[in-house]
Amino acid sequence: MTQPPKLCSAEQSLLGPMREVWKLAWPSVITMGSYTVMQFMDSLLVAQVGPTELAAQGNGAMTSWLSISFAFGLMTVINTYVAQYLGARNVTAGVSYGWAGIWIAIIYWLIFLVPVAVIIPRVFMLIGHEGSMLEWETSYARILLLGGFITLSSKALHHFFFGMHRPKIVTVSALVGNITNVVMSYCLIFGEQGMPALGLPGIPGLAPMGVMGAAIGTLIGTSLEMLIPLAIFLGPRCNRLYGTRANWRPRIEPIRRILRIGWPASVTMFNESLCWWLFMTVLIGSFGESDLVAAWIAVRYLHLSFMPALGFNVAATSLVGRYIGSNQFDLAVGRARLCVVLAVSWTVGCAVAFLLFRYEFLEFFLVKSDIEPGQMEKILQVGSRMMIATAIFLAFDGIGIVYNGALRGAGDTRWPGIVTIILSWLLLIGLGAFMVRFVHSLGSIGPWIAAASFLIVLALALMWRFESGGWKSIRLLDEDSEAMLQSFPPGPTPPDMEAVVLAQDMAERPHDEPGAGGSSSP
Repeated sequence: MTQPPKLCSAEQSLLGPMREVWKLAWPSVITMGSYTVMQFMDSLLVAQVGPTELAAQGNGAMTSWLSISFAFGLMTVINTYVAQYLGARNVTAGVSYGWAGIWIAIIYWLIFLVPVAVIIPRVFMLIGHEGSMLEWETSYARILLLGGFITLSSKALHHFFFGMHRPKIVTVSALVGNITNVVMSYCLIFGEQGMPALGLPGIPGLAPMGVMGAAIGTLIGTSLEMLIPLAIFLGPRCNRLYGTRANWRPRIEPIRRILRIGWPASVTMFNESLCWWLFMTVLIGSFGESDLVAAWIAVRYLHLSFMPALGFNVAATSLVGRYIGSNQFDLAVGRARLCVVLAVSWTVGCAVAFLLFRYEFLEFFLVKSDIEPGQMEKILQVGSRMMIATAIFLAFDGIGIVYNGALRGAGDTRWPGIVTIILSWLLLIGLGAFMVRFVHSLGSIGPWIAAASFLIVLALALMWRFESGGWKSIRLLDEDSEAMLQSFPPGPTPPDMEAVVLAQDMAERPHDEPGAGGSSSP
């Protein structure tokens, strides 16, 4: 019988668990926030063009995300399988799941994202959008949809390395992608005009592209996020240790297993995206452009505030999966709780900042001088109330996000998915529509109260599910390990999770052999 991996020396000290969680979480915080940061920067830059453009960019971004979200949910369980095989000291078996994610991305892009990109203008017309708003939001969404296989392949590789407890590889790619996005988006949005009000020059001879330039800049940044981990995944070191190049052909079993435990996460993520899309474009949008602009600004800050929580979500998935794979359930529970404490500490701090600096945060997006004073006043008035409501539920949101990741690490995806779907339609949409129809005097803050109710109740439900321990009866590897071992005999696994220089993954090391010790960590 395979023995559980020995704990690293840091585990012996009181700070051991904290160090372990933080070492895995901080790169995940940066990485999981990469797409959010790209969208935030796009919104900030586009806001300098005009408020209508900002609303169009927000609508296009959420619509493209709605289409991508189903497959994105599948990618998250790659982390689960790879982490559990890591705990079971059979890393080689996890390689097939990285390739399975890439193949799912390509297939999903061909059969769904490309057709959606063709019909997307009709979708916006059906909900009453027209004119410049329709043109700009269509162009933004279409570009991101046509590049959707890049986004999904990037996330498949990200979750592979998260499961391997190698998040720094992905962090580097996220930082490079974000820097590239900011530079390219600035150049393409403003072109030769630049931003004279801020003393920033333009690019001679380059016509400004506005909202479309923001989408292209995001796609270029996302491409780099994908290429860097792909180069390491296919590099000579990983290939020599784990045969990453030889396993490129589609394999039915890994794809089937990802679908088997991943579909609840996919349905849940798609459902949440759909509900939030309806919430923003229909419920909030029914109050007019100023309310929609204020809501999109609040949402961008909300996304930034729970970005670290998403990092701890990934850390919880990886750690819970690893310790379950090595049959150390108490450690899995302890690490999950520690991730929750750290995430909530951050979200509480953000909540305080939202309360104290809500006007300054809103004005940061509204420096454009030709916004009409009346519209500016309306956006600030509505947006400040939204920021207060956001601050109230922010801590609960952090709790729910991390416990959801912990449950995913245990392979428990169906119960959280069902509960999330029920609560989202009951509270986010149902109560939100009730507020719009019967409590219209509250304005757009009414649906925002419904959103707060949804996130608070969901967080409490997910916390109860994990702490009740029902997930302990789930055994992913017991069902799959025998078949996988026939295809992938146990390969080398690092004795600890210490990071190595990234160049080692991309360059040949003639003196490294597959059976080497700690220096051969993947």
